[in-house]
Amino acid sequence: MADVYWITGLSGAGKTTIGKMWYSYLRTQFQNVVFLDGDILREVFGNDLGYTELDRRKSAMRNAKLCKMLSEQEIHVVCCTISMFDEVREWNRKNIKDYYEIYVKVSMETLKKRDQKNLYTNSCIGKENNLVGIHIKMEEPKTPDFILYNNGEKTPEQQVSLLKDFFKK
Repeated sequence: MADVYWITGLSGAGKTTIGKMWYSYLRTQFQNVVFLDGDILREVFGNDLGYTELDRRKSAMRNAKLCKMLSEQEIHVVCCTISMFDEVREWNRKNIKDYYEIYVKVSMETLKKRDQKNLYTNSCIGKENNLVGIHIKMEEPKTPDFILYNNGEKTPEQQVSLLKDFFKK
């Protein structure tokens, strides 16, 4: 089995930025590494699901099962996704042998300042109504393997260095 690094946090937390850098680093260690991002996976799976709580749950389980399948084929996975449901993360722990959960924790104040996709701005003016952390509750990970606090005190490179140290990679 290969490792699955499940990087989770709210929209704008830095999951994709940190995840891409972690993936690039892992590529120096292994040939068989794949990078998955929640937004891209939605497109790959056909954009057939919306952003309701039920659709997000279905999408998260698709992502989890894909990670399991790739891991079983000896492909290391870096998966960056909001992953707002305890039950999905618990499923991962039970069903993916070498599963590592990394929680990118960011204050709401910082998320609203970053707001690269204008999701938080649009939610304030009523254009966005299914935003996780605002309209839909995020079940904060209870037992992540590692927490990255990403309110801007450290650069993405420094965050990845913390992962290298923690995972001894």
